Amino acid sequence: MSASIESLPASSSVAPSFRHDWTLDEIEAIYQQPFNDLLWQAQQVHRQHFDANAVQVSTLLSIKTGACPEDCKYCPQSVHYNTGLEREKLLDKQVVLDAARAAKQAGASRFCMGAAWRQPTDRNIDKVIDLVQAVRDEGMETCLTLGMLTESQAHKLKEAGLDYYNHNLDSSPEYYKEIITTRTYQERLDTLKNVRDAGMKTCTGGIIGMGEKRADRLGLLQQLANLPEHPQSVPINMLVRVQGTPLQDTDELDPLEFVRTIATARIMMPKSMVRLSAGRTSMSDEMQAMCFLAGANSIFYGDKLLTTDNPEANADRKLFDRLGIRAMEKPQ
Repeated sequence: MSASIESLPASSSVAPSFRHDWTLDEIEAIYQQPFNDLLWQAQQVHRQHFDANAVQVSTLLSIKTGACPEDCKYCPQSVHYNTGLEREKLLDKQVVLDAARAAKQAGASRFCMGAAWRQPTDRNIDKVIDLVQAVRDEGMETCLTLGMLTESQAHKLKEAGLDYYNHNLDSSPEYYKEIITTRTYQERLDTLKNVRDAGMKTCTGGIIGMGEKRADRLGLLQQLANLPEHPQSVPINMLVRVQGTPLQDTDELDPLEFVRTIATARIMMPKSMVRLSAGRTSMSDEMQAMCFLAGANSIFYGDKLLTTDNPEANADRKLFDRLGIRAMEKPQ
């Protein structure tokens, strides 16, 4: 990979067009720019499409926890690892509704629900649809992450009014097989296709800091930006090193590598919501501020992300106040 930023198309030096044919050389040329130049370019792109001081706020609730048959090496919900996590059945509708109302009161505009399934049954889908419709009645956007979806299941969720479906690619195709063996990369891409074909918005990103090389971070961004349609939401997660998982002793990632990933994602996918997701409890306020400068414009509120810790909403509000940032009142 020897391309320089000057070798990119002229439009790429400031605001790349909405491309789906990125090469690894081009991505590397953006990623490895001097840090100040990279953030300047990302901020220029960001301001062309978004209010630079507005951040979309979501809340994520685990509606069915544990006992997942997958072997994702980062996940405390896998049955393959002993992390001390207690298994829970699908939550009652009222519990979910109370959580959604509390999230809205705290400033969230989108309510995301996750269930630890490899792939939901049609009966599972029917139960979850009832939850989706209840949350929509509260005036919030809805998002689900349930595992793989068939074409018919995706259409059923769309008909029920689901706004977003989350299904992360996690890493590059090359490194993915070092992290997960129970589900193929292609199966993930197939689920995203089913979601797009059904007319729903996609939420898909990955996890940084799993021991991957920089080339794998570039490869993940290439996969995301070269999808037929840029994901409407791109969550960039920092690995949470959970005791009992195979990645518990993984070396910490250089924070600036994480910021570079955020900035490059913003440049490559100009109109996507780039979300700071898992791992924010290990990020300083200064690092998060740098991520917002790099083009991140979405976070999760709430003290839990499925099963891992997340900063409390009050801490986020204080950070927003210090930075002059406000929550988006209406999704863009």
